[in-house]
Amino acid sequence: MSPQCNRRQFLQHASWGAFGLMFVGIEVAAKSTARQVWIVQVSASGQVGLPERVQAITQSNAQWRAQLSQEAFDITRRAGTEAPFTGKYWDQHGQGIYRCICCDTAVFNANTKFDSHTSWPSFWALIAPENVHNTVDNSFGMRRTAVSCSRCEAHLGHVFNDGPEPTGLRYCINSVALSFITLL
Repeated sequence: MSPQCNRRQFLQHASWGAFGLMFVGIEVAAKSTARQVWIVQVSASGQVGLPERVQAITQSNAQWRAQLSQEAFDITRRAGTEAPFTGKYWDQHGQGIYRCICCDTAVFNANTKFDSHTSWPSFWALIAPENVHNTVDNSFGMRRTAVSCSRCEAHLGHVFNDGPEPTGLRYCINSVALSFITLL
């Protein structure tokens, strides 16, 4: 085999090299355009930090299924609702932080939890507005505001305008969408 190549071989090799560089360029572009969100981190002692830009968490349904219980998957990834009085936090009264079960983003402080007599955990304020986003939910023939984790888009529950002062809001949240962390 000669170390020299003819023009046709050179063009073939050059085109494969260009294709390889283009593929690497697409890969780099995809990584650089990955969705980012603003999140407020909360320490184990409950210290609320400043907003920071972080990578959003996206996984396939198979990955979420491997991570979550079937009930948590149905509620957080398919916008389901747990049965009344069945969630482990509806009557929880400890001090701590409630975090998204999917990505551990802090969403509520136990200081804002109240008994709404609805059988689901209810809060009158978010731990940080950056950590949760609202969307319109027109399911079941009614118009509601769905509440989801900003970082991983997990469905948490709904927010209503019939809560106590000072906000007048009631975040009605599925227990299975949360994990509770006692403050250190």
